[in-house]
Amino acid sequence: MNFDDIFVSGSDRTIGHLGLVAGCYDSLKISEIVDNLIPKNGQHKLTHGDALKGMVINGLGYIERRLYLFPGFFTDIAVERLFHQDVCETNFNDDVIGRTLDAIHAYGETELFNQIILPSLENEEFSIHLVNADTTNFSVYGEYDGESQSQEISITHGHPKDGRWDLKRFSLGMATNQYGIPLMLQTFSGNESDKKALLEIINKVRMNLNTGDKVIHVADAAFYTEDNIQTLGLHTFWVSRVPMTISEAIVLRNTSELFIPCKDERYSWFTAKSEYAGIPQNWTVFHSNEQQKKKEPDFEKRILIEFEKTKKSLKHLCSQRFACEPDAKMVAEEWIQNHPKVIFSSFTIDQVRERLEKKRGRPKKDEQLVTKFIVNAEISLNQVLIEQERSILGRFILATNDLDLDPDTTLSYYKGQSQVEKGFRFLKDKTFRVSDVFLKNIGRIQALAMVMVLCLYVYAVAEYRLRKGLREANESIPDQTGKPTQKPTMRWIFFLFRRVKEISLRIEGMIVTKVLNLNDILIKIIRFLGLHCEKYYSL
Repeated sequence: MNFDDIFVSGSDRTIGHLGLVAGCYDSLKISEIVDNLIPKNGQHKLTHGDALKGMVINGLGYIERRLYLFPGFFTDIAVERLFHQDVCETNFNDDVIGRTLDAIHAYGETELFNQIILPSLENEEFSIHLVNADTTNFSVYGEYDGESQSQEISITHGHPKDGRWDLKRFSLGMATNQYGIPLMLQTFSGNESDKKALLEIINKVRMNLNTGDKVIHVADAAFYTEDNIQTLGLHTFWVSRVPMTISEAIVLRNTSELFIPCKDERYSWFTAKSEYAGIPQNWTVFHSNEQQKKKEPDFEKRILIEFEKTKKSLKHLCSQRFACEPDAKMVAEEWIQNHPKVIFSSFTIDQVRERLEKKRGRPKKDEQLVTKFIVNAEISLNQVLIEQERSILGRFILATNDLDLDPDTTLSYYKGQSQVEKGFRFLKDKTFRVSDVFLKNIGRIQALAMVMVLCLYVYAVAEYRLRKGLREANESIPDQTGKPTQKPTMRWIFFLFRRVKEISLRIEGMIVTKVLNLNDILIKIIRFLGLHCEKYYSL
């Protein structure tokens, strides 16, 4: 029998990794939660839970399309398999997606996300002993003037983290646990202070996490202010980098005390007590060998540039005329104090005789002259001070009000801040097109931000579950180089599933649907991710 005779025309549809996305979404019961909280009230076929599932599948689809181009996205995808029998790609139109974004905003983005993650927190699927908080901002296109502005946030110019000073923006604050799984999100105005935003995020996470276990909040230097520290008090534990605008920190960073090697050989430490803002703290100065090496080339360039500028300033000093020798000496002493990175390698105060009036040519024999004094000096670099500054290039200070934390643990907790930063990189990745915001309605922009973080939530939970399953079963899968790993990224997993398709065949008068291109490795991955994923691949 010819294969073409049994192949049903138009039935070759992509499943790829989208079955994993859909399965993880289902296992978290997101549609059930959303439909219970914001039931549909229109005639459209899709519920808000279905539409949100479509947005998450689209957001994690990694194609060159914008979020709201739904019918085009689902054209060659196995929609009926990923949703249910009576759903087709035309159901995902702009009106349906817009209604869902409006419903999310009306309910409240932060509140809805909290309800979605609440079951995972209650059943303690993943532990939470670290909370990493940070903010970023996203550029938007348009004026957003007048009536378009929301009373909740303002789309306005702020400090752009993408370098687009010409565009207005909104800020997104997010908190994650130690595995990079989002715990909370909130949108802010484009010019919102990071100091205020971080405190608000930490306070909201505190209210949502009803746990008897100790939780430590980790934030960057923007958090570390007197007001924030005093507001959190003694019983909310945190680890933060200390900004070098604090005089006490500047003095401590320049300490000449002996540093002790960390367990991580790239670092060493010296610790001291502090009562900054009236809160007892441990301040630990860390020295990073890698950071030292990274900063030294720029340091050398900066020293040379400053030295050239200083020589020009010296030339100006030496061109001045003084009425007496003490005046010349006093100005020279002030000058060298203002330029501590150089010393006089030679220095004299010389006399010069000049005309009372400036005229060209040599003075006449009987012409009256006056005596002036000038500085005659050469400079060289102050090597002692330069070496002192060079030695502290790799130093930074971490503070914590948990006095039981040792330096090694404090450092490891702070380095976990990379989890939330990784989440922001994920949201801004050019393959994750949801972050290209062209919406005009500010409420929909805020709702879209929640969808973006929800995509990260589904992605991070799937990655956590797979890694945990591989570790507990002592199994592995090949990484990009073919070596076994128990810590694959979901991006790599998604790539492995790129050829998985669904086809429909006509066999003995019946239409039979098959899933193609599954192999042992893909089946192992699906099994570890559970029954909700297995059904999408007919296992």
